[in-house]
Amino acid sequence: MRFAKKRMKFPTVSLSRSKSVAADPGLPFVLILTPVKNANPEIPAYIERLLNLTYPRNRISLGLLESDSTDTTLRIFRHHLPRLDREFRKANLWKRDFGYQIPRGMHRGDARIQLERRTILARSRNHLLFHALDDEDWVLWLDVDVCEFPPDLIERLLATGRDIVQPHCVLDYGGPTFDQNGWRDRGRLHLDDLRDEGEFVELDAVGGTVLFIRADIHRDGLIFPPVPYGTGTPRAREERGELETEGLGLMAHDMGHVPWGMPGFEVLHRRR
Repeated sequence: MRFAKKRMKFPTVSLSRSKSVAADPGLPFVLILTPVKNANPEIPAYIERLLNLTYPRNRISLGLLESDSTDTTLRIFRHHLPRLDREFRKANLWKRDFGYQIPRGMHRGDARIQLERRTILARSRNHLLFHALDDEDWVLWLDVDVCEFPPDLIERLLATGRDIVQPHCVLDYGGPTFDQNGWRDRGRLHLDDLRDEGEFVELDAVGGTVLFIRADIHRDGLIFPPVPYGTGTPRAREERGELETEGLGLMAHDMGHVPWGMPGFEVLHRRR
């Protein structure tokens, strides 16, 4: 399953459709979780993408966590929250600051700050998960700056039959992998290296830009490690182990669950 390599134009669904639309009572409940920070430019399009999803809204819950923003992200999401709560099964927003900012003049990918930065990311994801997860069957982790994905994203992920599955996040369809936290062979192979291996490929570590997880696995203890996990594990890229989403992938394996990637199911991330 692969999108065309040209930029996709997905149809827009009328925003008047509400959560009262009838849905098969047997359909799973899905919780969409999005941690946000300094997200002002992304918010309108993010909300539009949520409203464009074709999965029945009365089976979708939404959880947001705002942390350490220096802009008006929190105020804007608070303004939109009543509407989101009307449109979906429920929508909640939490505030939790961790006191962390990327040092001025330093790129977010700089190796010198990754331990602290990824620790904070893991803590924020866990904080959101522990507050938001209720009776839902699935958790869809969705970053606010994933700028293009199909309206039937949830249906496609459910249809995979996998307990942990990650689409291929890129900047251009058919281009290199953007979310390089999803890998195999100690970080040597990413999803763009695995396009010829089929629709599903086993991963050792996962990325979190778009990540679909059966909720009971989270309930059983699968978290985003805020300290290096998997010291000495053959799957780990680093001798000390892995943090955040990569650590989650290692932990999932240790719990008996295989994380899967979909090299041909591409979603777009905004260019930074």
